[in-house]
Amino acid sequence: MRHTKFALAAMTLAVLAGCGGTDPKPGDQTIKNKYSAQVSFGDSLSDVGSYAVGTVALLKGGKFTINGDNTAVASTLTGKNWTELVAAQFGLAAPCAAVTGLDGDASKGFSVPQAPHAGCYGYAQGGARVTNPVGPGNKLTGSPLGALTIPVVTQVANHLKAVGGKFKGDEMVFVMAGANDAILALSVLSDTATKTGNQAYVTSLVGQLAAGATTPQAAAGAIGLAAQTEAAKPGSTPESITAAAVGAAAIQPGNSAVASQAVWGPMAVKAKADGAAAGAAYAAAHGPELVVAMTTAATELVALIKTQIIANGANYVTVNNIPDLGTTPFALATSSSTQALINTMIGAFNSTLSTGLASEPKVLLVDVFSVSHDQTVNPGPYGLTNVTENACDLTSPKNPLGSSVVCNAGNVKAGDISHWAFADTLHPTPFNNLLLARYVAEKLVVKGWL
Repeated sequence: MRHTKFALAAMTLAVLAGCGGTDPKPGDQTIKNKYSAQVSFGDSLSDVGSYAVGTVALLKGGKFTINGDNTAVASTLTGKNWTELVAAQFGLAAPCAAVTGLDGDASKGFSVPQAPHAGCYGYAQGGARVTNPVGPGNKLTGSPLGALTIPVVTQVANHLKAVGGKFKGDEMVFVMAGANDAILALSVLSDTATKTGNQAYVTSLVGQLAAGATTPQAAAGAIGLAAQTEAAKPGSTPESITAAAVGAAAIQPGNSAVASQAVWGPMAVKAKADGAAAGAAYAAAHGPELVVAMTTAATELVALIKTQIIANGANYVTVNNIPDLGTTPFALATSSSTQALINTMIGAFNSTLSTGLASEPKVLLVDVFSVSHDQTVNPGPYGLTNVTENACDLTSPKNPLGSSVVCNAGNVKAGDISHWAFADTLHPTPFNNLLLARYVAEKLVVKGWL
């Protein structure tokens, strides 16, 4: 296996020597097909600068990686994502964002009118989902950034409108989407499970605190009201809610003993356990719904590729499946049950995508999941030195958005991060983008498209 990986690395390094490789003997780089353009649909993994405006631009950001040409520091820190690297191999100009803008908090510089850019075919946007227009970072999620998150279905429609309704047939079309459908669904599930758990915590605590009062039912009403009032205050915490509940309980007739931590402490411990159990039960009960939703998203993407891309004249469509989100820092920070759910969700999406596109000769399906998984369990042959941490310092004020979209040489972690896998908890570094570009290029060579 090790020798196979080194052989693959050597081959793809030669293939990509023209776009960031370092092989001094690149060999024959004759391109079998001459493409008139590269068209990219998808999300942040392919975004070449949709949000490089306003404050994001001022913070020297715009792409979801370590931004900026920092090759003077390390040759791998090119600031480029995989679509830019492959475009260079095709001999095409660097891709540019088809639409730029932000729809967020104007007071923070995140409100910039949408602007279409003629001749730019980089439609992929951070936060974009397959068909739903509300993705991570969108203002409707409460994010101050106000990411546009134009879904892939609309990205394709916008391109067809811009080019007269048809692909010419000699473009290379890239599609990579679906991850944000998983991420937002997981976020919603987590938030709801947390609320469910918090409610169960309060219910359990109130019941226990009221049990020793002369009139438990009346006491429970007063204690519950105190807890709810505190919970509604900005900046309230579980500790402050507990203190309010205990304070209200202690003044109930016959219940002064609960003022002692020796009495209420064990009650709080039990309430916490009850809350955790309720939250976990909610997540377990509703997790399967997310798997169904991912299958639906993949089915929609397959239909979009067939009916709107291939049917409208595209002859070269490269589709990347979702990488292994389950081994990202994002997933590693979650519970084992959540990691298992993530794996099931991504598996459902990728399986549906593979089945739906298997018989399409004009589609090259690239199994990014498998190679990204292998990189995390066996990083050495890929040249990766860290596959579990984020290279960008995501803390404020160094990184006010907590995202690689504003990560640059000025706010990365100290030390040599040139061969780390992740910029933030989800997005690849420039080096990992190079690995992806090499892998895609190798599959293009095998297909006879490069």
